[in-house]
Amino acid sequence: MRSPRLAALEIRRFGRGKLPRAALVALLVLPLLYGALYLWSFWDPYSRLDRIPVALVNDDRGARAEGKRITAGDDIVEGLRDSEVFDWHEVSAEEARAGVEDGRYYLSLTMPADFSERIASSSGDSPETGALQVRTNDANNYIVGQISRTVFGEVRDAASTKASRSFLDRIFISFSDIHGATVEAAKGADKLETGIGKAEKGSRDLADGLKDAKAGSGKLAKGLTKLHKGAGDLEEGSADVADGTQKLADRVNGTVAEVGPFIKDNEKAIGVTAQLVADASGTVRDNLDALVERAPTAAQDARESAKDLGRVYKSRCEDALLDDTACPDLKTAKDAAETVSGLAADVNTLVTDHAEELEKLDGHLATLEKQAQALADRAPNLSEDIDDAVTKINKLNEGAGKVAAGAKKLNKGLGTADTGATDLDKGVGDLKAGAKGLKAGLYKLVDGSGELSDGLHDGAEQIPDYGKRDRDERTEVMADPVRLVAEDLHKAPNYGTGFAPYFIPLSLWVGAMVAYMLIAPMNRRALAAGASAWRIALAGWLPVVAIGVLQTVALMSVLHWAVGLQMARAAGTVGFLFLVTACFASLIQWLNARFGAAGRILVLALLMLQLTSAGGTYPVQTSPGFFNALHPFLPMSYVVEALRRLITGGGLEPVWHACVVLAAFTAGALALTALSARRRQVWTLDRLHPELSL
Repeated sequence: MRSPRLAALEIRRFGRGKLPRAALVALLVLPLLYGALYLWSFWDPYSRLDRIPVALVNDDRGARAEGKRITAGDDIVEGLRDSEVFDWHEVSAEEARAGVEDGRYYLSLTMPADFSERIASSSGDSPETGALQVRTNDANNYIVGQISRTVFGEVRDAASTKASRSFLDRIFISFSDIHGATVEAAKGADKLETGIGKAEKGSRDLADGLKDAKAGSGKLAKGLTKLHKGAGDLEEGSADVADGTQKLADRVNGTVAEVGPFIKDNEKAIGVTAQLVADASGTVRDNLDALVERAPTAAQDARESAKDLGRVYKSRCEDALLDDTACPDLKTAKDAAETVSGLAADVNTLVTDHAEELEKLDGHLATLEKQAQALADRAPNLSEDIDDAVTKINKLNEGAGKVAAGAKKLNKGLGTADTGATDLDKGVGDLKAGAKGLKAGLYKLVDGSGELSDGLHDGAEQIPDYGKRDRDERTEVMADPVRLVAEDLHKAPNYGTGFAPYFIPLSLWVGAMVAYMLIAPMNRRALAAGASAWRIALAGWLPVVAIGVLQTVALMSVLHWAVGLQMARAAGTVGFLFLVTACFASLIQWLNARFGAAGRILVLALLMLQLTSAGGTYPVQTSPGFFNALHPFLPMSYVVEALRRLITGGGLEPVWHACVVLAAFTAGALALTALSARRRQVWTLDRLHPELSL
């Protein structure tokens, strides 16, 4: 009897009663329990996250920054309410803590009281990072905690980006402010350059003026020196005259009784003395005239020089835009000029205030000169006019005393003026030298101010001046400089589609495993009839393959039309699953045929090894090395990879590779089953008395 007929007889056996029929139906439905129901239970869990109760605590007090109110906590709460992630319950911090602990809430999100203050601190001296507080409890559900980390990470990124936009916008505004300030500074530098240019020109004029002032102060000093010397001579001469007239008067008055004889004896001496008084009086009058004539001119010159120095000091030091290194010397010269001017003014005042006295003195001197000359002329005849002579001598003595006193005051005043004029000349000389240095310094300063002005203009051009549109564009880029441009090739639309390549082969393996609990791996009739080993192997394999095909059709029909599984290559997926069913059936058949009752345990063990090393959930590279080593040697590894390409799309190279591997596994398992059948045709004690029977 051929193998297909033997297989048909094996399947027909399930139609002989209610229990066999029920068993066959169970075989067909069993993969649905593993495949359809399991995938359906968590087909798209992320679309139902809004059913998960989560506590939301907003303790944020808000803050103010640059005159604006910041409520970062309220903004985040509003955004979360508008989202479709989690069932948010806004509660107090205590209720949230208790709810997460007892399981009423899976987790909690808290905006602390200083959340806005920390975000606003980015514009202050001590910036701080705002912290969102998340509390999870893996005792409630571990997966929810993992999902929350992803969701709240996106919330944190959104809040950070918003805060960064505000901070960067202020930076770009500051750039515009700096640009405006630099432009104003450049304009000020232009004005400074112009002012320094004028100051440099003024310093040249000052140097030239001080040159003339030095010449004038030198002349003034020399003139006052000569005048002081003449006043000294005048003081000495007038003192001598006063002494002489006093002596004369004393002798005349003391010897009135002896005048006659005395005059007769001294007529010649009296004539000579009178002539001397006349000559001295003329000299004093000449010097007095010179003093009256020169005093106003000297005072005027000193006053003009002081004013010139005052104007120079005011323009260079008091009104100047920049400090001048020559200002201390200018102040010294100005003070000295004012002192000399005061002294010259005092001399002039002295002369002016005593004009009447000087005029009287001049008249007295004129009278003295006239009388002395008359006495000299009349000396030979004095004895004849002794009374008149005595009277005139007394008057002469009185006038000479006054002249001597006036000459002494004049000499003292001119001495002070002479010293001041000398100091003035020296100060003007120092000022002249300082003016030359100032001129050179201002010349360099003109060049420096020009470079400063040019540099500020260049700097203003380099500092950006952003308008609102430019600020918005740059703020947007810098606040979120790196965007994730994701290109998801052959995207699985939901969680269930992504895991279908893992659970579908699992369900088919379980279906084949249960099938061989009801169907013998090797047909007993064929064994008893002594059929060939290959015929026996095929006779036990084909019925399970037929049932597996029906299981595959039922499973994929429910997954596609009931659950909603969309396949990129539906026909290819179903055809490939037929090959998977054939491969799994051959492997399970061989384990049961070779090891008997123990083979069923090995089938479960092989299933566990395949599930843990196939990489159906996490990439196999994340598993321990043992499972990485098993991965390329087990058929389910290739089945999972091929089904991913058939269901979600992609290149078919892994599919063809899997087909070759599965065909090799199928052929190898059938060959091993045939070898086991050959051995089964020989009876042994182990077969008659098996160690284990299930």
